[in-house]
Amino acid sequence: MTTGQSPVDRLANTIDRLRKELDEMRAGADSRALVELAKGVLVERLRCGPAQAAEQLALLAEHAGTTTLELAVDIINEVSGDNLAAVANEPDDTTAVRLRTAESGALHADDTHAVAQSLFDHALAPLGATAVAIWSAGADSSLTLAGHAGFSPGEASRWRYVPPGVPTPARRALVERNAVRIVDLGESGLPSIGPGLPGRIATPAGTGGRIAGVLEICWPGPLAPQPMSVHKQLEALAELCAATLDSTAAPNLVQAPSELADLADGLLDPALVLGPEISPDGAITDFQVHHANRGFVDLAGRSRSVITGKSLLQAYPLAAAEGNLFDKIERVHATGEPFRTDRMTLATLIDEVPLTVTAAVSITRHGALVLVVWRVQDETARLANLLQHAQRLGRVGGFEEERHSGRIIWNSQLYTLYGRAPSTDPVPLSEIAAHAHPDDVLSLNGFLHNVLRDHRQASAAFRLQRPDGITRHVRVIAEPVLSPQGELLAVRGAYQDVSAQHWTEVALSATQDQLALTEQEALERNKLTLQLQQAIMPPTHPTIEAFGLRVGVRYRPAAQEELVGGDWYDAVVLPSKQILVSVGDITGHGIKGATGMVVLRNALRGLAATGAGPAQLVTWLNLVANHLTDNIIATAICGLYDPHTRILRWARAGHLPPVLIRNGDAELLPMLRGLLLGALAEASYEEGEVQLEPGDTLLLYTDGLVERRDVPLDDCLDHLCDTARAPWSNLDELLDHLLAHGASNTDDDTCVVGVQLP
Repeated sequence: MTTGQSPVDRLANTIDRLRKELDEMRAGADSRALVELAKGVLVERLRCGPAQAAEQLALLAEHAGTTTLELAVDIINEVSGDNLAAVANEPDDTTAVRLRTAESGALHADDTHAVAQSLFDHALAPLGATAVAIWSAGADSSLTLAGHAGFSPGEASRWRYVPPGVPTPARRALVERNAVRIVDLGESGLPSIGPGLPGRIATPAGTGGRIAGVLEICWPGPLAPQPMSVHKQLEALAELCAATLDSTAAPNLVQAPSELADLADGLLDPALVLGPEISPDGAITDFQVHHANRGFVDLAGRSRSVITGKSLLQAYPLAAAEGNLFDKIERVHATGEPFRTDRMTLATLIDEVPLTVTAAVSITRHGALVLVVWRVQDETARLANLLQHAQRLGRVGGFEEERHSGRIIWNSQLYTLYGRAPSTDPVPLSEIAAHAHPDDVLSLNGFLHNVLRDHRQASAAFRLQRPDGITRHVRVIAEPVLSPQGELLAVRGAYQDVSAQHWTEVALSATQDQLALTEQEALERNKLTLQLQQAIMPPTHPTIEAFGLRVGVRYRPAAQEELVGGDWYDAVVLPSKQILVSVGDITGHGIKGATGMVVLRNALRGLAATGAGPAQLVTWLNLVANHLTDNIIATAICGLYDPHTRILRWARAGHLPPVLIRNGDAELLPMLRGLLLGALAEASYEEGEVQLEPGDTLLLYTDGLVERRDVPLDDCLDHLCDTARAPWSNLDELLDHLLAHGASNTDDDTCVVGVQLP
């Protein structure tokens, strides 16, 4: 005995030693059980006694160079032919021993916890797993922790039950009917037992097409890719768990066919009790009709005795096609998760002619059996359901009043419209005025007189004032129901909530009034703009002849009045005997463009009287655009012609260059440096000059003469030069020709000034 240990430490060491000895004894017992099973196989095959079988097993193991346990496992695999035997063919010789030892321990276990411990010790721990959970699937698709190993008691207690609908790895495996591999539980966002163990695989545990539960194996770190041999081992262990869960299932979870038949007979709707038909490879091929209840009505008119005993696809061959009824039954049988729907198409054959009906269907699993219940929707019920939805969408509430008994029937929509609880008494039609706006009482009295006294159908619109203070715009229509003698028996009709339509009409009317006012204001504004522009810039201008120089002008306003812009021109003889010619273009349209044009044109005239040159005039004009106007941006060309020297000095502010026509040819003058007017407060402008010769013509114009939306500007200017080269007899003919053959398509103002030296 170790000295210095406390009694508690000695007791803990003793318990640990006894636990290890117990585990070794359990493992030894599982191994001995396999050896004894192999001996029994040899007794049956060799027709010998137990002693001779034991001696033969030892001799064969010695000759094969293997242990007695390994040879015993090989013999069991040879004769069993099950899934564990198939997995045992893997290259790893220890796999078969581990799996058979785990199976032996599971078969001799007292409960599912012992099964989980056996699987963990013999089969899963060697794969690196640190914990295992065996989940049992309930009839309501809930999950119960039937067995576990590797988890603390507190953790297992917290996860002893998972309600239906909680998305865990085990539930995914149950619903998807396939193994679910989780690399990292934290990243997956799925809750599950043992959150500190990130890697895990959840495998459905089922036999005969029915999933009894899920086997969930956990690893201490993120799950690395597993070889196919490991997945096969886990599937074989899951099948072993399914057999264990079926054998240990609580009696209330497995319902006998007779009990389920009694339950079905108590239902008023047609019901079938189905059991699976399983192929040799374990797959479901069909379901057999074990019982049809007393309320059963066959879709094809057959008696229930004809249906009972047949397979589902034999009785209803179209169940696998129309509505996928067979797939739904198979899924419910596999997962235990109930299926319900209000509308499903059911089909059958009558004399080889398919007949389809719409029904509400319910499918539930009870142990190994499935209960299918349906309720066919007849035409009356279907139309009533359709009418109810139509009334709800149309916000219509219906009513009927019996005059003698005073009985009043309202549908749910009418209670909602009145803002009254369904438990309250309906409002008689004769009291409708008491719930209306006072201004509508007079029209409602006329409506009631027509219906109740004159016995005529009538309608009225009024404002319904509800108890909650809300006012609804309502239209009511009613008709009398008369006896053959003309006596009033009842009144029926409907209310319709037209509040949305009313407010839409009010808003539309207000919008139309506003649009009409806006349109009138726009017309007046455009008219004023056009009058202002035409007063200052008439479409035609008399040709100016002064000091041997002729100046002609053509101006064409925009095609649309609302696009009236700020194009301007000027030609005037200054006190210095020089001639000022200018063109410009204000950005924008309407009043702002027209007033900006007036400001710049008049400012240039005034500044020109100072005798300054074109560059200086444009510089001053830029200051005017920046400081004395409301954010005007414009282009302009200013030219001063001296009759004595025949020199025209000019400057440009972002404007297109002039065109010089000389000796039948036309070309653009240089593109002098100069920013737009109003772009910068401080700007300098370059000045150029041209010596005019007899017969020369100089064209100044705005972009409305040349620009096209789909053509580069250089090509547009080339087209202008080509047009100007055409032969002409005088200046007026040239300007008219340019306007008529201009290729512009921008619908902008157009201004062209021609300066000719005869």
